[in-house]
Amino acid sequence: MEHDILTLGIESSCDETSAAVLRGGRTILSNIISTQIPVHQKFGGVVPEIASRKHIVNILPVIDEAVHEAGVKLKDIDQVAVTYGPGLVGALLVGVSAAKGLAFSLGVPLIGVNHLEGHIFANFLATPELEPPFVALVVSGGHTALVRVEGYNHFRMLGQTRDDAAGEAFDKVARVLGLPYPGGPRIDKLAHEGRPTIDFPRALEEKGNYEFSFSGLKSAVLNYINSERMKGHGLNIPDIAASFQSSVVDVLAHKAFAAVRTSGLDTLVLAGGVAANSALEAKLRAGAKKRGLRFFFPDHILCTDNAAMIACRGFYQSQAGSYSDLYLNAVPGLSLQDVGA
Repeated sequence: MEHDILTLGIESSCDETSAAVLRGGRTILSNIISTQIPVHQKFGGVVPEIASRKHIVNILPVIDEAVHEAGVKLKDIDQVAVTYGPGLVGALLVGVSAAKGLAFSLGVPLIGVNHLEGHIFANFLATPELEPPFVALVVSGGHTALVRVEGYNHFRMLGQTRDDAAGEAFDKVARVLGLPYPGGPRIDKLAHEGRPTIDFPRALEEKGNYEFSFSGLKSAVLNYINSERMKGHGLNIPDIAASFQSSVVDVLAHKAFAAVRTSGLDTLVLAGGVAANSALEAKLRAGAKKRGLRFFFPDHILCTDNAAMIACRGFYQSQAGSYSDLYLNAVPGLSLQDVGA
């Protein structure tokens, strides 16, 4: 029975090593996440080589803990789902290699999962009644995109970032402001103490354009800070944070609601690490209520990189016998075939 299928999910695309066990498509038996944030904080961001080495140390203990917490044994696992991209190539190879070895030794299928699709599918874990079709706003450290989810295995990209992702812009502006990594939560907290009094740009707001650009906004913040310092003015950090965050959130919300309207759908879901941003959640919630739309987003633990969302996506791929059609080249030069799967 498909409801009894046990899927082991593995995620190692950046600086979280995670493993999870799901029963069926939506019941989480375990979801273990080992974060590397304390390791990378001293560098102000993720160092790929260090991340890869930490994944090597953490991957097997995390898998063991996930299986133990789920109350099952490795021999009970029916299939293994693993992130194959997008992400840091070295970090991805650790997870893919572990998943390949486990699947081979257990004699079970190996399913390569697109990381961005995984973020979208976190909503299925958080909201059992959610069904396609809907529009998904995916906002993370490396990606910003609007996706029309036609079905469990059919997606249409409506637009994505032309340069920096929203999460990347948050981290870079935080660094300029002297805030520790990760910068997004720090800016969100500071923004509550300030007012959005600075008119930073809102790029690509023209009608019918669902693409994003945040590099100009990042430069505008840097230019403002340098200009104020050259004038001998003190910096109101909370106001800068509030103004920057307001610019990002306004653009994300504007395009998301426009995409839902033109798609003729009544449901918007939020996904990705930046989904944990309180201002973005509040603006989308209020906007959806005003427009009579349904709005869903995952719990914060499911917003960040985790293996439960990968297992969920892998389950639905296995049910259809299909693979990703959203990002055909998640990582240039890396596929499951390339590592011998």
